Amino acid sequence: MNNLMLDLETMGTGPTAPIVAIGAVFFEPSTGELGSQFYNTVDLSSDMAKGAIPDGETIKWWLKQSDEARAAIVSEHAIPIVYALLNLSDFIENFADKNTLEVWGNGASFDNVILRSAYERAGLTPKLFWNWWNDRDVRTVVALGKQIGFDPKRDLPFEGERHHALADAIHQARYVSAIYQRLIGQEE
Repeated sequence: MNNLMLDLETMGTGPTAPIVAIGAVFFEPSTGELGSQFYNTVDLSSDMAKGAIPDGETIKWWLKQSDEARAAIVSEHAIPIVYALLNLSDFIENFADKNTLEVWGNGASFDNVILRSAYERAGLTPKLFWNWWNDRDVRTVVALGKQIGFDPKRDLPFEGERHHALADAIHQARYVSAIYQRLIGQEE
């Protein structure tokens, strides 16, 4: 599979936001097939020690989320950001060609930008696993879906815990695939 849906849980919204969880799933938009999955929780302090900057409004937002969602980001299994990034790179190396891999994030300026910034802060840019021209934007596809009468927030039930990075990545892969398939069907 050549498409990777990425989802981050963060403590901010800017490029230097600290990452607290990384979820990813390979998928094929033309069929909706899901492939290998990745999930790591990240120790917040470790990313802040590398220069990540939290945002008070995002922290207040997290405090209003479910117990399950908050527990997932403060897991006793959280690891330092450097190890999470290396784990993600190793995962990608096992399943994809970094020259052709398309990495999907929920917003052109969110997941992919924050993850790239984390690799830079950690001094791991050689382990970066995709080319910038292969950034893909979930929100653009959602806007196209709404134009053809498909709203994923209304039309596709969420499975799992919201704001869990892997569950969110899977859900996003499912609705990007559903929209993609509808768009292809429109062209026939």
